[in-house]
Amino acid sequence: MTAVQEAAAATSSPVRTVTRTYDRARSGRLTGRGWGRTPQLVLRVVAPVVLIVLWQLSSSRGWVSEQTLPGPTTILDAYRELWQTGDLQAALPISLRRAGVGLLIGGGAGLFLGIVAGLSVTAERAYDAPLQMIRTIPFIALVPLFVVWFGIGETSKISLIIGASIFPVYLNTYHAIRGIDRKLLEVGRTFEMSRWATIRLVVVPLSMPGILVGWRYAAGTALLALVAAEQINSQAGIGYILNTANQFQRTDIILAGILVYAVLGLLVDGVMRGLERVLLPWRATHDGN
Repeated sequence: MTAVQEAAAATSSPVRTVTRTYDRARSGRLTGRGWGRTPQLVLRVVAPVVLIVLWQLSSSRGWVSEQTLPGPTTILDAYRELWQTGDLQAALPISLRRAGVGLLIGGGAGLFLGIVAGLSVTAERAYDAPLQMIRTIPFIALVPLFVVWFGIGETSKISLIIGASIFPVYLNTYHAIRGIDRKLLEVGRTFEMSRWATIRLVVVPLSMPGILVGWRYAAGTALLALVAAEQINSQAGIGYILNTANQFQRTDIILAGILVYAVLGLLVDGVMRGLERVLLPWRATHDGN
């Protein structure tokens, strides 16, 4: 081997090491995928199953009153009843539409305000302080005011979800943009990049993880606001089922409706995680090990 070849081999050795490490990470050895992840998946399945079994035992043995906490089989019967009457199929699209419309409008407004405030000191000084003041008000406290302003129809319900969805996206977008390393922006100026090119090539890629975290929080907050909004004289949706069940003291149907909200939350969170993987394929993560 010549001196040049030895030098090339010495130089490329760290590169090969990094490449092998990256390949192992891609194949799942560092991210917890593969056989090493199987015990974790089993643990995730076993823990809920044990809880459900204990819940059913406490109900069937009479340790807890059926009226206070119906067992899982009773709740399954409630789902069967709601499905046979068609109430569940009719309520789900209505609730999802309320949450989706409110999230899109509120999240979109928060994204726009966060981008403008993050890129402009003037905009930040104009409306950041008022928004921070409004943010500290619990959105549930706004329910009576929204009822007075918009009535008890759909407008007040969607307005409440919009109000709850704005701030998670706004805060995360603003801080994601302002948290970009100043040296990277100076590199752009050194190469005489235009402002638009700097935003497209530097600001957007580096702030995208924070922005997506904001949307993820906003999706969860929209579902929380949906629960509160559907208590406002609902004539349709999951909230209507809960209110009707409350009038007839049907604890099984109330729990069935609450679990529907929980499942919707898990589905929305799964969708947001999937979006993060699709939009940020270059972002390296780890599983905590």
